[in-house]
Amino acid sequence: MKNYLVLFALVLWPLTFIAQPVNVRLHPDTSFNNDKLVAVMEGNLSGVLTEINAAQREKRPLNLDGLAMDEFAKAGLRMLWANVFFYCDDDYVVDRLWNFSDGFMARSIPIIITPEGEEFASGVFQEAVVEFDKKGVISDFRFAIDAAVGESMEQGGDAVDMERRMQILAYCDRFRTAYNTKDLAFIEQVFSDDALIITGKVVTARKGDNPIASTVSYKRYDKQQYLNNLRRVFARNSWIEVKFSQIGEHGEGDGERAVTRSTENPNIYGVRLRQEWNSSTYSDMGYVFLLWDFTDEEHPVIHVRTWQPEYVGASKLPEDEIFTIDDFVR
Repeated sequence: MKNYLVLFALVLWPLTFIAQPVNVRLHPDTSFNNDKLVAVMEGNLSGVLTEINAAQREKRPLNLDGLAMDEFAKAGLRMLWANVFFYCDDDYVVDRLWNFSDGFMARSIPIIITPEGEEFASGVFQEAVVEFDKKGVISDFRFAIDAAVGESMEQGGDAVDMERRMQILAYCDRFRTAYNTKDLAFIEQVFSDDALIITGKVVTARKGDNPIASTVSYKRYDKQQYLNNLRRVFARNSWIEVKFSQIGEHGEGDGERAVTRSTENPNIYGVRLRQEWNSSTYSDMGYVFLLWDFTDEEHPVIHVRTWQPEYVGASKLPEDEIFTIDDFVR
């Protein structure tokens, strides 16, 4: 009988472990005084993270029925799940809660990405961003850009106020995640109809087998040309991983120039990011510049997106050749 009990306990142990909830504690600014609402958000996020862990262990689709998420958040989470499995690495998650006029944000949720077929213990660390509406319902779930980028954005100069910087950061998060999830509809929506897309390519002149010099050749695309190219890229890659790791005109930590605002139009902002692109068929590293228009705060758009290689031959692309807001507006 004792042996049977031991065996029964061993069978039940994995099920108990799978069902173990992820406890969440969110710490708002001292000026925010609504412990009941904070507890609602903690419970809602705990439910989602617990389900993610259970689905990852059982290698099954997410069951989001009954969880406090709106349809936009559910769709975004399902799109992430369709491309990669992941789980929350901590049983106890503690994070800062950002309080905005239209809702709340937690942006440092620890996540481990595990490519399909790999063991549970292996994977790549990633942080997730979770947004809540005013009632505490989860309104967005996406992967975050690099933590250093977020810190730089948060500590940017006085020219751009904190809430607007965080809005821009959120949209940069969503823009990057759209490539990872192959969300062509979002990318099409976020580019303005007259968007300008510029991409650079290293060209090396040769004499026989010996390289002479490397330069960058640029191509211009309109919105539809870029989307058509991107559609083909999505089709031929089984997976895509895009990361932003630096921000500002002089790289990581340049808070004073993390976000730049046009002197002529206060609704126009520029952000420069270092991008790492990895996919099943291709990898590169370079600089992305985005020119954002927040005239419609509910639906900001990108007027300009540029990409330049980080290295030209054996040398880094000179700083004064990397695009900034001054190359497009004043």
